[in-house]
Amino acid sequence: MTLPETDVFTSIINRVFRVEEITLGDPNKGFFLRYRGELTGDSIAAYDQLSTALVSYDVTPLFRLEAGRQTILLMRGTIHPKPGRVSINIILFILTFLSVLFAGASSSYSGPMPNDTPGQIWTLVTHLWVGWPFAVSLLSILLAHEFGHYFIGRARGAAVSLPFFIPLPVSILGTMGAFIQLKQLPRNRRALFDLAIAGPLAGLVVAIPLLFLGLALSPVSVTQDSIYTRSARITDVCRNTASLGGTYTCPDDNLLEGNSLLYLGIKYLVKGELLPSPLHYDLPPLLYWIRYLFTGHPIPLGGRDVMVHPVAWAAWAGLLVTFLNLIPTGQLDGGHMLYAVFGKRVRYVFPFILVTTILLGLFWSGWWFWAIIIFLFGRSHAEPLDQITMLDSRRKILAVLMLIVFLMVLTPIPYVTF
Repeated sequence: MTLPETDVFTSIINRVFRVEEITLGDPNKGFFLRYRGELTGDSIAAYDQLSTALVSYDVTPLFRLEAGRQTILLMRGTIHPKPGRVSINIILFILTFLSVLFAGASSSYSGPMPNDTPGQIWTLVTHLWVGWPFAVSLLSILLAHEFGHYFIGRARGAAVSLPFFIPLPVSILGTMGAFIQLKQLPRNRRALFDLAIAGPLAGLVVAIPLLFLGLALSPVSVTQDSIYTRSARITDVCRNTASLGGTYTCPDDNLLEGNSLLYLGIKYLVKGELLPSPLHYDLPPLLYWIRYLFTGHPIPLGGRDVMVHPVAWAAWAGLLVTFLNLIPTGQLDGGHMLYAVFGKRVRYVFPFILVTTILLGLFWSGWWFWAIIIFLFGRSHAEPLDQITMLDSRRKILAVLMLIVFLMVLTPIPYVTF
Protein backbone atom coordinates (compact mmCIF):
# COMPACT_ATOMS: atom_id res chain seq x y z
CA MET A 1 0.00 0.00 0.00
CA THR A 2 1.06 3.62 -0.62
CA LEU A 3 2.14 5.42 2.53
CA PRO A 4 0.46 8.73 3.44
CA GLU A 5 2.36 12.01 3.86
CA THR A 6 4.83 12.40 6.73
CA ASP A 7 2.49 14.88 8.46
CA VAL A 8 -0.06 12.08 8.99
CA PHE A 9 2.45 9.96 10.88
CA THR A 10 3.77 12.98 12.78
CA SER A 11 0.28 13.78 14.05
CA ILE A 12 -0.04 10.22 15.36
CA ILE A 13 3.43 10.30 16.94
CA ASN A 14 2.64 13.63 18.66
CA ARG A 15 -0.03 11.89 20.74
CA VAL A 16 2.60 10.09 22.81
CA PHE A 17 5.91 11.75 21.93
CA ARG A 18 7.35 15.25 22.16
CA VAL A 19 9.04 15.48 18.76
CA GLU A 20 12.32 17.39 18.59
CA GLU A 21 13.72 16.13 15.30
CA ILE A 22 12.40 14.30 12.23
CA THR A 23 14.63 12.63 9.65
CA LEU A 24 13.83 10.49 6.64
CA GLY A 25 15.19 6.97 6.74
CA ASP A 26 16.09 4.30 4.25
CA PRO A 27 13.62 1.37 4.06
CA ASN A 28 16.60 -0.85 3.19
CA LYS A 29 17.99 -0.05 6.65
CA GLY A 30 14.74 -1.04 8.30
CA PHE A 31 12.86 2.26 8.70
CA PHE A 32 11.50 5.15 6.62
CA LEU A 33 11.00 7.77 9.36
CA ARG A 34 12.94 8.59 12.51
CA TYR A 35 11.60 10.76 15.34
CA ARG A 36 13.85 11.94 18.17
CA GLY A 37 12.49 13.50 21.32
CA GLU A 38 10.87 12.32 24.54
CA LEU A 39 7.87 10.23 25.49
CA THR A 40 5.15 12.15 27.30
CA GLY A 41 3.91 9.20 29.38
CA ASP A 42 4.44 5.57 30.26
CA SER A 43 6.48 3.82 27.57
CA ILE A 44 4.46 0.56 27.62
CA ALA A 45 1.13 2.37 27.22
CA ALA A 46 2.65 4.64 24.58
CA TYR A 47 3.87 1.71 22.50
CA ASP A 48 0.52 -0.06 22.72
CA GLN A 49 -1.34 3.09 21.64
CA LEU A 50 1.07 3.83 18.82
CA SER A 51 1.20 0.30 17.40
CA THR A 52 -2.61 0.13 17.40
CA ALA A 53 -2.90 3.46 15.59
CA LEU A 54 -0.33 2.48 12.92
CA VAL A 55 -1.49 -1.05 12.16
CA SER A 56 -4.04 0.19 9.61
CA TYR A 57 -1.16 1.74 7.62
CA ASP A 58 0.78 -1.57 7.78
CA VAL A 59 3.50 0.19 9.76
CA THR A 60 5.35 -1.04 12.84
CA PRO A 61 6.90 1.38 15.37
CA LEU A 62 10.26 0.66 17.00
CA PHE A 63 11.24 2.33 20.28
CA ARG A 64 14.99 2.83 20.51
CA LEU A 65 17.65 4.66 22.51
CA GLU A 66 20.23 6.23 20.21
CA ALA A 67 23.14 8.00 21.86
CA GLY A 68 21.02 8.30 24.99
CA ARG A 69 18.08 9.92 23.14
CA GLN A 70 14.63 8.39 22.91
CA THR A 71 13.87 7.57 19.30
CA ILE A 72 10.89 6.19 17.40
CA LEU A 73 11.53 4.46 14.09
CA LEU A 74 8.74 3.62 11.69
CA MET A 75 9.20 0.56 9.49
CA ARG A 76 6.96 -0.76 6.76
CA GLY A 77 5.07 -4.00 7.36
CA THR A 78 3.44 -5.77 10.26
CA ILE A 79 3.76 -9.41 11.27
CA HIS A 80 0.63 -11.56 11.13
CA PRO A 81 1.62 -14.94 12.61
CA LYS A 82 0.08 -17.97 10.95
CA PRO A 83 -1.12 -20.93 13.02
CA GLY A 84 1.20 -23.92 12.90
CA ARG A 85 0.38 -27.51 12.08
CA VAL A 86 -0.14 -29.17 15.45
CA SER A 87 0.23 -32.58 13.82
CA ILE A 88 3.96 -31.93 13.39
CA ASN A 89 4.37 -31.21 17.11
CA ILE A 90 2.46 -34.39 18.00
CA ILE A 91 4.45 -36.60 15.61
CA LEU A 92 7.78 -35.24 16.86
CA PHE A 93 6.72 -35.76 20.47
CA ILE A 94 5.72 -39.40 19.81
CA LEU A 95 9.02 -40.07 18.02
CA THR A 96 10.94 -38.42 20.86
CA PHE A 97 9.05 -40.42 23.46
CA LEU A 98 9.97 -43.68 21.68
CA SER A 99 13.56 -42.50 21.28
CA VAL A 100 13.89 -41.59 24.97
CA LEU A 101 12.18 -44.83 25.93
CA PHE A 102 14.82 -46.71 23.91
CA ALA A 103 17.61 -44.74 25.62
CA GLY A 104 16.06 -45.57 28.99
CA ALA A 105 15.84 -49.25 28.09
CA SER A 106 19.50 -49.22 26.97
CA SER A 107 20.64 -48.16 30.43
CA SER A 108 18.04 -50.09 32.46
CA TYR A 109 17.75 -53.49 30.75
CA SER A 110 19.73 -56.19 32.57
CA GLY A 111 18.61 -59.41 30.90
CA PRO A 112 20.39 -61.66 28.36
CA MET A 113 21.75 -59.82 25.34
CA PRO A 114 22.72 -61.25 21.92
CA ASN A 115 26.21 -60.62 20.57
CA ASP A 116 25.18 -59.06 17.24
CA THR A 117 24.08 -55.42 16.97
CA PRO A 118 20.73 -56.09 15.20
CA GLY A 119 19.90 -58.65 17.88
CA GLN A 120 20.78 -56.22 20.63
CA ILE A 121 18.60 -53.51 19.10
CA TRP A 122 15.68 -55.91 18.73
CA THR A 123 16.06 -57.05 22.34
CA LEU A 124 15.86 -53.45 23.55
CA VAL A 125 12.90 -52.71 21.27
CA THR A 126 11.00 -55.66 22.70
CA HIS A 127 11.82 -54.47 26.22
CA LEU A 128 11.09 -50.76 25.74
CA TRP A 129 8.81 -50.74 28.75
CA VAL A 130 11.78 -51.01 31.15
CA GLY A 131 12.81 -47.51 30.07
CA TRP A 132 9.62 -45.82 31.24
CA PRO A 133 10.95 -44.37 34.56
CA PHE A 134 13.71 -42.55 32.68
CA ALA A 135 11.52 -41.51 29.75
CA VAL A 136 8.60 -40.20 31.82
CA SER A 137 10.93 -38.32 34.17
CA LEU A 138 13.02 -36.66 31.46
CA LEU A 139 10.07 -35.74 29.25
CA SER A 140 8.21 -34.32 32.26
CA ILE A 141 11.12 -31.93 32.83
CA LEU A 142 11.34 -30.96 29.15
CA LEU A 143 7.57 -30.49 28.89
CA ALA A 144 7.56 -28.26 31.99
CA HIS A 145 10.41 -26.19 30.56
CA GLU A 146 8.87 -25.66 27.14
CA PHE A 147 5.32 -25.07 28.35
CA GLY A 148 6.71 -22.57 30.85
CA HIS A 149 7.86 -20.59 27.82
CA TYR A 150 4.61 -21.25 25.96
CA PHE A 151 2.13 -20.16 28.62
CA ILE A 152 4.08 -17.05 29.66
CA GLY A 153 4.51 -16.13 26.00
CA ARG A 154 0.78 -16.41 25.41
CA ALA A 155 0.06 -14.46 28.61
CA ARG A 156 2.34 -11.65 27.36
CA GLY A 157 0.59 -11.52 24.00
CA ALA A 158 3.42 -13.13 22.04
CA ALA A 159 2.74 -15.54 19.20
CA VAL A 160 4.61 -18.72 20.13
CA SER A 161 4.38 -22.22 18.76
CA LEU A 162 3.77 -25.41 20.67
CA PRO A 163 7.00 -27.24 21.60
CA PHE A 164 8.96 -29.04 18.88
CA PHE A 165 10.73 -32.08 20.35
CA ILE A 166 13.88 -33.45 18.72
CA PRO A 167 14.39 -37.23 18.80
CA LEU A 168 17.95 -38.58 18.77
CA PRO A 169 17.81 -42.39 19.16
CA VAL A 170 21.59 -42.94 19.07
CA SER A 171 22.33 -40.68 22.06
CA ILE A 172 22.52 -41.52 25.76
CA LEU A 173 19.45 -39.35 26.44
CA GLY A 174 17.47 -40.14 23.29
CA THR A 175 16.76 -36.50 22.50
CA MET A 176 18.37 -33.17 21.74
CA GLY A 177 15.68 -31.46 23.78
CA ALA A 178 12.92 -29.23 22.50
CA PHE A 179 12.22 -25.66 21.49
CA ILE A 180 9.35 -23.30 20.83
CA GLN A 181 9.24 -20.93 17.89
CA LEU A 182 8.83 -17.22 18.60
CA LYS A 183 6.77 -16.05 15.63
CA GLN A 184 7.20 -12.34 16.29
CA LEU A 185 9.63 -10.14 18.16
CA PRO A 186 8.82 -9.61 21.85
CA ARG A 187 6.97 -6.42 22.73
CA ASN A 188 9.60 -5.10 25.14
CA ARG A 189 12.44 -6.17 27.40
CA ARG A 190 10.10 -7.18 30.19
CA ALA A 191 8.18 -9.54 27.91
CA LEU A 192 11.47 -11.00 26.63
CA PHE A 193 12.75 -11.52 30.17
CA ASP A 194 9.52 -13.19 31.33
CA LEU A 195 9.51 -15.49 28.31
CA ALA A 196 13.14 -16.50 28.89
CA ILE A 197 13.01 -17.08 32.65
CA ALA A 198 9.79 -19.10 32.64
CA GLY A 199 11.30 -22.19 30.99
CA PRO A 200 14.27 -22.81 33.32
CA LEU A 201 12.21 -22.09 36.43
CA ALA A 202 9.39 -24.45 35.38
CA GLY A 203 11.91 -27.15 34.46
CA LEU A 204 13.67 -26.89 37.83
CA VAL A 205 10.36 -27.09 39.70
CA VAL A 206 9.95 -30.58 38.23
CA ALA A 207 13.63 -31.63 38.06
CA ILE A 208 14.59 -30.96 41.69
CA PRO A 209 11.87 -33.12 43.35
CA LEU A 210 12.60 -35.88 40.81
CA LEU A 211 16.30 -35.66 41.71
CA PHE A 212 15.53 -36.09 45.41
CA LEU A 213 13.31 -39.09 44.58
CA GLY A 214 15.81 -40.61 42.17
CA LEU A 215 18.75 -40.27 44.57
CA ALA A 216 16.71 -41.84 47.36
CA LEU A 217 16.25 -44.84 45.05
CA SER A 218 19.95 -44.91 44.11
CA PRO A 219 22.39 -47.10 46.06
CA VAL A 220 25.90 -45.95 46.95
CA SER A 221 28.67 -48.31 45.89
CA VAL A 222 32.34 -48.47 44.94
CA THR A 223 33.35 -46.85 41.65
CA GLN A 224 35.22 -49.34 39.52
CA ASP A 225 36.04 -50.10 35.92
CA SER A 226 33.92 -52.76 34.20
CA ILE A 227 35.74 -56.09 33.97
CA TYR A 228 34.88 -58.75 31.38
CA THR A 229 35.87 -62.40 31.02
CA ARG A 230 36.78 -63.78 27.61
CA SER A 231 34.65 -66.85 26.86
CA ALA A 232 34.69 -69.44 24.10
CA ARG A 233 32.47 -68.78 21.06
CA ILE A 234 31.34 -65.45 22.60
CA THR A 235 32.05 -62.16 20.86
CA ASP A 236 34.27 -59.95 22.99
CA VAL A 237 32.81 -56.69 24.23
CA CYS A 238 35.82 -54.87 22.76
CA ARG A 239 39.03 -55.81 20.99
CA ASN A 240 41.52 -57.23 23.46
CA THR A 241 44.45 -59.59 23.81
CA ALA A 242 43.14 -61.53 26.79
CA SER A 243 43.49 -65.28 26.62
CA LEU A 244 40.48 -67.55 26.98
CA GLY A 245 39.20 -67.27 30.53
CA GLY A 246 41.22 -64.12 31.14
CA THR A 247 39.78 -60.83 32.23
CA TYR A 248 40.01 -57.51 30.44
CA THR A 249 38.56 -54.00 30.46
CA CYS A 250 37.41 -51.75 27.63
CA PRO A 251 38.45 -48.11 27.26
CA ASP A 252 35.70 -45.51 27.65
CA ASP A 253 32.87 -47.99 28.31
CA ASN A 254 32.04 -46.45 31.69
CA LEU A 255 30.37 -43.06 32.03
CA LEU A 256 30.55 -40.80 35.07
CA GLU A 257 28.06 -37.92 35.14
CA GLY A 258 29.32 -34.40 35.72
CA ASN A 259 28.68 -32.37 38.84
CA SER A 260 27.26 -28.96 39.61
CA LEU A 261 27.08 -27.32 43.02
CA LEU A 262 23.34 -28.05 43.11
CA TYR A 263 23.83 -31.71 42.19
CA LEU A 264 26.61 -32.12 44.76
CA GLY A 265 24.48 -30.41 47.40
CA ILE A 266 21.38 -32.55 46.83
CA LYS A 267 23.51 -35.73 46.86
CA TYR A 268 24.88 -34.58 50.21
CA LEU A 269 21.41 -33.91 51.60
CA VAL A 270 20.14 -37.34 50.51
CA LYS A 271 23.22 -39.49 51.17
CA GLY A 272 25.03 -37.49 53.85
CA GLU A 273 28.36 -37.35 52.00
CA LEU A 274 30.00 -35.60 49.07
CA LEU A 275 29.90 -37.98 46.11
CA PRO A 276 31.79 -39.25 44.23
CA SER A 277 34.26 -39.46 47.12
CA PRO A 278 37.83 -40.56 46.33
CA LEU A 279 39.59 -43.46 47.98
CA HIS A 280 41.90 -40.84 49.48
CA TYR A 281 42.46 -37.11 49.01
CA ASP A 282 45.67 -36.12 47.24
CA LEU A 283 44.90 -32.44 47.94
CA PRO A 284 43.15 -30.58 50.75
CA PRO A 285 39.41 -31.35 50.30
CA LEU A 286 38.42 -27.85 49.12
CA LEU A 287 41.15 -27.80 46.44
CA TYR A 288 40.32 -31.37 45.47
CA TRP A 289 36.66 -30.56 44.84
CA ILE A 290 37.46 -27.37 42.93
CA ARG A 291 39.80 -29.35 40.67
CA TYR A 292 37.33 -32.20 40.28
CA LEU A 293 34.43 -29.89 39.48
CA PHE A 294 36.32 -28.17 36.66
CA THR A 295 38.27 -31.12 35.25
CA GLY A 296 36.37 -34.29 36.13
CA HIS A 297 39.69 -35.85 37.17
CA PRO A 298 41.10 -37.87 38.69
CA ILE A 299 38.46 -40.57 38.18
CA PRO A 300 37.62 -41.68 41.76
CA LEU A 301 38.20 -45.39 41.12
CA GLY A 302 37.92 -47.32 44.35
CA GLY A 303 35.98 -44.49 45.95
CA ARG A 304 32.24 -44.27 46.60
CA ASP A 305 29.58 -42.88 44.30
CA VAL A 306 25.86 -42.99 43.65
CA MET A 307 24.79 -45.68 41.19
CA VAL A 308 22.12 -43.48 39.65
CA HIS A 309 18.58 -44.78 39.34
CA PRO A 310 16.89 -43.98 35.98
CA VAL A 311 14.80 -41.26 37.66
CA ALA A 312 17.95 -39.65 39.10
CA TRP A 313 19.68 -39.96 35.70
CA ALA A 314 16.76 -38.13 34.04
CA ALA A 315 16.72 -35.43 36.73
CA TRP A 316 20.49 -34.94 36.36
CA ALA A 317 19.92 -34.52 32.61
CA GLY A 318 17.25 -31.93 33.43
CA LEU A 319 19.79 -29.92 35.44
CA LEU A 320 22.27 -30.17 32.56
CA VAL A 321 19.64 -28.95 30.07
CA THR A 322 18.88 -26.03 32.40
CA PHE A 323 22.57 -25.12 32.59
CA LEU A 324 23.05 -25.26 28.82
CA ASN A 325 19.96 -23.13 28.25
CA LEU A 326 21.18 -20.54 30.75
CA ILE A 327 24.49 -19.96 28.95
CA PRO A 328 24.24 -16.18 28.40
CA THR A 329 24.56 -15.98 24.64
CA GLY A 330 22.50 -15.82 21.46
CA GLN A 331 19.03 -17.34 21.33
CA LEU A 332 19.46 -19.41 24.48
CA ASP A 333 17.33 -18.51 27.50
CA GLY A 334 20.39 -17.02 29.19
CA GLY A 335 21.09 -14.94 26.09
CA HIS A 336 17.54 -13.58 26.11
CA MET A 337 17.77 -12.67 29.79
CA LEU A 338 21.15 -11.01 29.33
CA TYR A 339 19.81 -8.92 26.44
CA ALA A 340 16.73 -7.96 28.48
CA VAL A 341 19.03 -6.64 31.22
CA PHE A 342 21.81 -4.99 29.20
CA GLY A 343 20.44 -4.43 25.71
CA LYS A 344 23.06 -4.00 22.99
CA ARG A 345 25.81 -3.89 25.62
CA VAL A 346 25.73 -7.71 25.61
CA ARG A 347 28.31 -7.54 22.79
CA TYR A 348 30.93 -6.87 25.46
CA VAL A 349 30.09 -10.19 27.17
CA PHE A 350 30.30 -12.28 23.98
CA PRO A 351 34.15 -12.54 23.79
CA PHE A 352 34.33 -13.63 27.44
CA ILE A 353 31.76 -16.41 26.91
CA LEU A 354 33.51 -17.59 23.74
CA VAL A 355 36.99 -17.68 25.31
CA THR A 356 35.70 -19.44 28.44
CA THR A 357 34.03 -22.10 26.29
CA ILE A 358 37.23 -22.67 24.33
CA LEU A 359 39.27 -23.02 27.53
CA LEU A 360 36.77 -25.51 28.99
CA GLY A 361 37.34 -27.56 25.83
CA LEU A 362 40.80 -28.37 27.18
CA PHE A 363 39.07 -30.53 29.82
CA TRP A 364 36.00 -31.71 27.87
CA SER A 365 36.26 -31.64 24.08
CA GLY A 366 32.50 -31.23 23.64
CA TRP A 367 32.88 -27.55 24.56
CA TRP A 368 34.75 -26.94 21.30
CA PHE A 369 31.59 -27.87 19.41
CA TRP A 370 29.69 -25.41 21.60
CA ALA A 371 32.36 -22.78 20.92
CA ILE A 372 31.71 -23.13 17.18
CA ILE A 373 27.95 -22.78 17.74
CA ILE A 374 28.46 -19.73 19.95
CA PHE A 375 30.86 -18.15 17.44
CA LEU A 376 28.39 -18.63 14.57
CA PHE A 377 25.12 -17.80 16.33
CA GLY A 378 25.96 -16.24 19.70
CA ARG A 379 25.71 -12.64 18.47
CA SER A 380 22.12 -12.99 17.25
CA HIS A 381 19.46 -11.78 19.68
CA ALA A 382 15.69 -11.38 19.70
CA GLU A 383 15.66 -7.59 19.88
CA PRO A 384 12.37 -6.31 21.36
CA LEU A 385 10.24 -3.83 19.42
CA ASP A 386 10.30 -1.47 22.40
CA GLN A 387 13.80 -1.05 23.83
CA ILE A 388 13.01 2.08 25.81
CA THR A 389 11.05 0.20 28.48
CA MET A 390 13.56 -1.09 31.03
CA LEU A 391 13.23 -3.93 33.52
CA ASP A 392 11.53 -3.04 36.78
CA SER A 393 13.06 -3.70 40.21
CA ARG A 394 11.30 -7.05 40.64
CA ARG A 395 12.71 -8.39 37.39
CA LYS A 396 16.19 -7.08 38.20
CA ILE A 397 16.08 -9.04 41.46
CA LEU A 398 14.96 -12.12 39.52
CA ALA A 399 17.87 -11.58 37.12
CA VAL A 400 20.30 -11.71 40.04
CA LEU A 401 18.60 -14.84 41.36
CA MET A 402 18.90 -16.48 37.93
CA LEU A 403 22.61 -15.67 37.89
CA ILE A 404 22.86 -17.57 41.19
CA VAL A 405 20.84 -20.44 39.70
CA PHE A 406 23.19 -20.50 36.70
CA LEU A 407 26.21 -20.76 38.98
CA MET A 408 24.49 -23.51 41.00
CA VAL A 409 23.70 -25.68 37.94
CA LEU A 410 26.92 -24.83 36.09
CA THR A 411 28.43 -28.16 35.00
CA PRO A 412 31.91 -27.50 33.60
CA ILE A 413 32.42 -31.18 32.70
CA PRO A 414 29.06 -32.73 31.65
CA TYR A 415 30.48 -36.26 31.76
CA VAL A 416 33.70 -38.25 31.57
CA THR A 417 34.34 -41.77 30.29
CA PHE A 418 36.86 -44.27 31.59
